[in-house]
Amino acid sequence: MPFIFKLRFGIFVWFFCVYWFHFYVTTNNNITNIANKKLILAIYKHSLITNPLKIMANSSFIYICFLLLFSGSIVVHAMTGTYGINYGKVSDNIPAPEDVLRLLRMNKIKNIRIYDADSRVLRAFSGSGIEISVCLPNELLKDVSRNGSIALEWIQVNLQPYLPGTSIRGIAVGNEILGGDTSISEALVPAVRSVYRALRRLGLTNTIEVSTPHSEAIFSSTYPPSNGTFKESMMPYLGPLLHFFNRVGSPFYINAYPFLAYKFDPTHIDINYALFQPNKGIVDPKTKLHYDNMFDAMVDATYVALEKLGYTKMQVIVSETGWASKGDDNEAGADPKNARTYNFNLHKRLMKKKGTPYRPKMIAKGYVFALFNENLKSGATSERNFGLFKPDGSIAYDIGFKGLVSSASSKDFVLQGRFWSSQSLIIVACTIILVLFM
Repeated sequence: MPFIFKLRFGIFVWFFCVYWFHFYVTTNNNITNIANKKLILAIYKHSLITNPLKIMANSSFIYICFLLLFSGSIVVHAMTGTYGINYGKVSDNIPAPEDVLRLLRMNKIKNIRIYDADSRVLRAFSGSGIEISVCLPNELLKDVSRNGSIALEWIQVNLQPYLPGTSIRGIAVGNEILGGDTSISEALVPAVRSVYRALRRLGLTNTIEVSTPHSEAIFSSTYPPSNGTFKESMMPYLGPLLHFFNRVGSPFYINAYPFLAYKFDPTHIDINYALFQPNKGIVDPKTKLHYDNMFDAMVDATYVALEKLGYTKMQVIVSETGWASKGDDNEAGADPKNARTYNFNLHKRLMKKKGTPYRPKMIAKGYVFALFNENLKSGATSERNFGLFKPDGSIAYDIGFKGLVSSASSKDFVLQGRFWSSQSLIIVACTIILVLFM
């Protein structure tokens, strides 16, 4: 191999490693020791400026950074990426889990949520590296809240047989309990504690996060974002729940649907604001922050509500968001064009790895709802039409994803662009410069 080629290749590898090391340290929310992070960056910047070759030559630098990165308390996060998908299965015609895995891999989706602990899914996803958040069903909450041994048995039977091969990263204890079924509201906090204690007994608290997702029904106000406030009637349950999550380091999960807001008030809500499309947006009169989309406003209203209760550090993650491609006559905005626009722009927004106006340093994360249309769901027509994919695995509309089979839907709308992250652009630019000018 010619020397000049070796030199070019070596320099490229060095740039790649240094860049990604810097990106990891500056953005990784799992590094909980801030002093360690600052020290690593100081070493990194000093070495880079004074003598870059020292980084490659001095193995002690790598060793010190490794110790600093992984020392201190460990906070586990079920979602290490920024974009995930909810994999619902209330249907009799969707693909088998093995085909779903292939579909997710084709589209580089690495985070999913399921609404149970389906053994077929957990078995099929073994060794895939895809991070899964499972759900303890609502109907088990009362039993689990009364008897911790039931939580232990549920984990031992439903999850342990698939560990560590399957990357089970989180347990959602119920779904939208508060503001929904009042008969089990009182069981939520004891059930969450029981599940956490069971994980601790099994030595799994460092790998599996405990959480519970909420609907917008827990708020008394979300507009403007600075008015974000939880309902007083929720506080007997939210108070101890937030205290517990703050202690164990769990994020706050919220199901945020601009579609639902627009559906209920299409007269006063600009659909472009709901769809991430160009619009004048709103200015919060208290914070003077400008919002050009409803998604960010909903997330920030949640941050404000948490802050009012003293939780200024708790991360907010959107556990569900999406747009229906079909609805009843009274469901404004439910059509394929709007669904495609929202989900395309949502993906683009989350892949930017940016924060919100109120929390610019807290990277926004979310799971889109849903992977498939689910034909057995009850309720309005929209409930059965949130899927990015049709039951046969073809795309429902084009947002840049690939289907298991080709679909005419890919020709229905012109793709607005390809997804290029800033990291990809930097790497490509470095490669071009090295090839042309070395």
